[in-house]
Amino acid sequence: MVEPTRRQPDDPASARLWGGRFRGDLDPTIAAFTTSLPFDRRLYRADILGSVAHATMLGRCGIVPQADADAMVRGLREILSEIDAGLLTIESAEDIHTFVEATLRRRIGDAASRLHTARSRNDQVATDLRYYLKTEIVKVVGRVVALEQVLLALAEGHPSVIVPGYTHLQRAQPVLLAHHLLAYLWMLHRDAGRLRDAFARTDALPLGAAALAGTSYPIDRELVACLLGFARVIPNSLDAVADRDFAVEFTAAAAMLMAHLSRLAAEIVLWSTTEFGFVELGDSISTGSSIMPQKKNPDAVELIRGKASRVTGDLVTLLSMLRGLPLAYNSDMQEDKEAVFDAVDTAHASLQAMGLVLHGIRFNGERIAAHLRGGLMGATELADALATRGMPFREAHELVGKIVLYAQDRGRELWELTPDEYRQFNALLADGAELATPAGAVANKRSAGGTAPSRVAEQLSAARTAVTETLSWLAALPAPPVEREAAAAEPGPGQGR
Repeated sequence: MVEPTRRQPDDPASARLWGGRFRGDLDPTIAAFTTSLPFDRRLYRADILGSVAHATMLGRCGIVPQADADAMVRGLREILSEIDAGLLTIESAEDIHTFVEATLRRRIGDAASRLHTARSRNDQVATDLRYYLKTEIVKVVGRVVALEQVLLALAEGHPSVIVPGYTHLQRAQPVLLAHHLLAYLWMLHRDAGRLRDAFARTDALPLGAAALAGTSYPIDRELVACLLGFARVIPNSLDAVADRDFAVEFTAAAAMLMAHLSRLAAEIVLWSTTEFGFVELGDSISTGSSIMPQKKNPDAVELIRGKASRVTGDLVTLLSMLRGLPLAYNSDMQEDKEAVFDAVDTAHASLQAMGLVLHGIRFNGERIAAHLRGGLMGATELADALATRGMPFREAHELVGKIVLYAQDRGRELWELTPDEYRQFNALLADGAELATPAGAVANKRSAGGTAPSRVAEQLSAARTAVTETLSWLAALPAPPVEREAAAAEPGPGQGR
């Protein structure tokens, strides 16, 4: 019988978490193709803290000697500290799990070989990704609510400015600028809600599912969940290692967030043009042209608009990867991380950039007021006034259309027509000029959620409450015990939550 070649501890191949049934080394091309270290290295913190919790549980449950568990925890914390400080470089391993265990083995010897007891890379990587994503979701929500606060401040700072409202990019009806800005705040508030929902479903522990069937060791999954700050354990071991719904949910929420940022970005691009001139962007958030000296380009918001498509692509990547994938773990799922990481990075960068843009934006009241002319935007008020005074709305619509033509032919605004001119069309509209002014039109929109000043004031109050509620959610999130050196003081076996 041919015996397999035994590798020495310092042999790089021995750092793999597998290999006993193989006679030769992995082809270098295949090794390079299958390695995930170039991108999953960013999971180092989640991986090490997950291992700290796992080792702690192994010791308390008597699965490994307590002295070995203590040595593993000390060694892991030392490794984490050195990586954080830039004293240890993550390199030369198949993946982040292999790197951490191999490094620990060099530090503490044979005790490190017990670390992988009662777990698999399948439940380990699922735990890493959930732990990492929980942290990032909280950060993204924090940036979302910070942007909401900027929009709220802008709305509060422009309580009486009236802007044209558009449909089909044609002037439609006047609205308060504060009302317009608050529309984006409510979009972002929904985004924060979706992210919080995604957090709730991410907040479940896969560790303990092992490869797919659970484990025969007397583990305490509740203890590990407690140490890592997870709200619960996943009840089915197959689902625990195969589920990536949480990653899809986060990326879907991020894609919707980016769509909203893209809409705001597109409007800022439009409003900053010479043709509109509603806003001017600060020099610190604008760029110039390599050939045209006069140019001042809104590159930051254009890039936000462009980057929205990246996150949409990340979502499609995840859905396509999972579609038709049999239970339980498959290497296809290694492709989840780059999509998630890209969605995380793009959301963070775009939120930060948009915050800087809005901090540096200036509204041009004169140009905005000039655009209130020419659109005959008070026409709906005239039709509504006729309807409330007894005329069927369709008849009122037809009549006001004729008044619009009359004003257009004479190059006048609806509020510039005289009472006598209005009486020629219908005596009910003797006050038509007053109704058709931008201020008159805005003041009449008193329905709930409308643009009348009193309603916008109510909306501002509701927005403040919404922002405060999200901030309270963030403030109430506890730090996972494993993040603290006092993790060893947490409950023993059977005493987890």
